[in-house]
Amino acid sequence: MANYHFIGIGGIGMSALAAMCRAQGDVVTGSDRGYAQRANNRIFAPLEAAGVRIFPQDGSFIKETHPDFLVWSTAIEEDNPDFAAGKDIPWLHRSELLRNMIGAFPGVSIAVTGSCGKSSVTAYLAESLDYLNLKPDCLNGALVKRFIAADNAGNYRRGEGKFLVFESDESDKSLLGYQADYAIVLNLGCDHYDTAELGRVFGTFLSRTRRGAVVEEHVFEAVKNFLPPELPVKVFGYGANCDYRLEAYEVREHLPFAKFAGMPEIALPQSGHHTALNALSVLAMLEMIGVERHAALKSLEFFDGVWRRSDSHGKTACGARIFDDYAHNPEKIRACLEAMREITPGRLFAVYQPHGYGPFGFMRDTLLEYLDQDLRKSDRFYLCEPYYAGGTSSFRPTAREVLADWTSRAKNPERFIEVASRDTLRKELLANLKSDDTVVIMGARDNSLSDFAESFRDAPNL
Repeated sequence: MANYHFIGIGGIGMSALAAMCRAQGDVVTGSDRGYAQRANNRIFAPLEAAGVRIFPQDGSFIKETHPDFLVWSTAIEEDNPDFAAGKDIPWLHRSELLRNMIGAFPGVSIAVTGSCGKSSVTAYLAESLDYLNLKPDCLNGALVKRFIAADNAGNYRRGEGKFLVFESDESDKSLLGYQADYAIVLNLGCDHYDTAELGRVFGTFLSRTRRGAVVEEHVFEAVKNFLPPELPVKVFGYGANCDYRLEAYEVREHLPFAKFAGMPEIALPQSGHHTALNALSVLAMLEMIGVERHAALKSLEFFDGVWRRSDSHGKTACGARIFDDYAHNPEKIRACLEAMREITPGRLFAVYQPHGYGPFGFMRDTLLEYLDQDLRKSDRFYLCEPYYAGGTSSFRPTAREVLADWTSRAKNPERFIEVASRDTLRKELLANLKSDDTVVIMGARDNSLSDFAESFRDAPNL
């Protein structure tokens, strides 16, 4: 048994690791500068119910506990007060702790990575294994709805030690420290690195995978030179040469259906081509680990989903539908809007808050390219100022700077609108919404976005 103090314990990955350590009998404390924010209670309250003590992030923890390790992530600055207070305590990066826990896991480990969709697929695979009564352990970068309880936020679930499904993060290249039995790599996208660098990262990761991998077709082309010849690899996608191919996707009476090549049609639990591809990757992995096809296909129809992934918040009083989504890079935003359009006969009002100034500057051109192609003339895209979670930042580019650039280049510049404040935006939307419209609130890291979406439920037109 060890004693860990997590600095920034409210982070989605840090809180999952803290919950995992606590479930295994370790003493766990933590601190977080967002502890007092009501929107974060869905993380902190279950941790405290599980026996984790949380302190202000001011170094005060050292007066009451002396941990064996200070667990930190790349997001934590070196001048953090907890580091100063625990100057004689060894530091342990979250990726190193996770590597140790994966190495000690008695069963089969399955890593899920990619630029987009890894949290959803981690949850989807874990839920499918759960449906098949295989009771997996699951460590995720999102809250899995089926696993949420009073003492469980949903991003960690303790199983029976047979399978561990875990999200593997490419953003800081920490996945290069893991050696999983199996791996799923979903896609290459524009977020933290260019596609060439991501190809090298994912290729190196796959070269260390022990027993088999499921890889999307474009990823396969980028990583094939890294793959050991003895590693079994199954490729999924749309192409004729894929081992698992999406043959057809169709929405009928608001219900999505998918047809995989050589298999019967199945009903999907959520809309969007990306959901069909996610299901295909899960199917490929289930069969790779020995699940019979009929049972695997059946399990794909039962997925409760992930918090803040196409989450419905009901309707306004006039009947307009309200959704909340974690989409934060160009590919995720594009997939989210595609799924929203499938259920929206009227106008689509998309609200996006970038998850940081640096990432926003990196993706701004690609995002404009996608939006200019995909938004209909009647749609509107509302851009908020990037979210600031602390740490170093140039505070550039601002939303106003990017909008000025976008509107000078866009085919239909009237579709792009600056958000002055949430209150102003809410009033503007409620003054204009009609029964066949949809509003979707998008962005990462800021849990209050979900509360903002909820504020529209049953709200009357102004």
